[in-house]
Amino acid sequence: MGSHNPAIWMYLFIFALSTALLSLAVVAKALDVTFVANAVQKGAVCLDGSPAAYYFSPGFGSGVNNWVVHMEGGGWCSNEEDCVERKSNFRGSSKDSGQMSFSGILGSSQQSNPGFYNWNKVKVRYCDGSSFTGDIEAVDPAKRVFYRGSRVWFAIVDELLAKGMNKAQNALLSGCSAGGLASILHCDKFRDLLPSTTKVKCFSDAGFFINAKDISGVERIKAFFEDVVVTHGSAKNLPASCTARLPPSLCFFPQYVVQTLRTPLFVLNAAYDAWQIKNILAPSSSDSSGAWRKCKLDIKACSSAQSQTIQGFRAEFLNAVSGLQSSPSAGLFIDSCHAHCQSGRQAVWLDSGSTIVDNNPIGKAVADWFYDRTASKLIDNCSYPCNPSCHDVADDS
Repeated sequence: MGSHNPAIWMYLFIFALSTALLSLAVVAKALDVTFVANAVQKGAVCLDGSPAAYYFSPGFGSGVNNWVVHMEGGGWCSNEEDCVERKSNFRGSSKDSGQMSFSGILGSSQQSNPGFYNWNKVKVRYCDGSSFTGDIEAVDPAKRVFYRGSRVWFAIVDELLAKGMNKAQNALLSGCSAGGLASILHCDKFRDLLPSTTKVKCFSDAGFFINAKDISGVERIKAFFEDVVVTHGSAKNLPASCTARLPPSLCFFPQYVVQTLRTPLFVLNAAYDAWQIKNILAPSSSDSSGAWRKCKLDIKACSSAQSQTIQGFRAEFLNAVSGLQSSPSAGLFIDSCHAHCQSGRQAVWLDSGSTIVDNNPIGKAVADWFYDRTASKLIDNCSYPCNPSCHDVADDS
């Protein structure tokens, strides 16, 4: 009898099936939003005055004292009119924050997220339009717009510290798009708020926006970021190590901030970042004829002249991140994909068909870097569409 007993085989089958279903349940669990206690009294509010909010999944097993704090993306508002419009939707309010499931870097399956699966995981709601840098006390009684992104960030981190992050052994500040930019701008502050014994690193996904001219030769993104900084009163909340050397608006660009960053940083970015090609290189305001409309949505549809311009943009991007290549503590994963935000989707992060560079999937490269197993400086040294593993995500911020 022994191992050939049908009852034993049936038990093993049921056990395996239930384990698999339990694993799926953990991955797919929907989380309710958490509003910061006394957020309104603290002034830690969204553009519309609603309270700072986040989603939280507690750590378990060996991960109970480890934390990953991930910030949502979603662009910026650069003037009062834009911010008034933004406060009427989920990009500027926490009022209609429904349930959310975590995946990718926030996933809870050991198989699909071995580096961080059992950590305390937090997703910070982005509702201020300034990458969590704004702080203006005065509020126009007619417009009722609150520029308080910095207070939102500090209030959430403060609440997480009280929840146990003050005992963290390991902590990773991460984010995607505007949240990826925030993970760079707040990186050293995050380090300083945690115990000196905590291993702290920062991870930016699709947040390395570069200071580049558009197709008409205009420095449009530079002017836009300057407007964001002025509108939100961001200057005092940008890294002092940068603003001591450069105008505050330039310190909204990662390429100038990372030069003096003290905390280890990992940059995940597509060399052909879909958002940057669409909004920095070829914004509609510089393409009145619509000649770039198809090209910027699908690089395969570009003319030879447009392709040459896009290759030039890739070269500019690689030059902007080049300083990190010589940094012993920095990590890089720069793929030749036409994508934006690659850490939140399981199929891209770590799966049988996920995006790879030098045979390394993103999830493995980030974990190897965090745990100091390898330096993880991975760059596709070829032009689009040379990487067949790419998932061309148009904009998943």
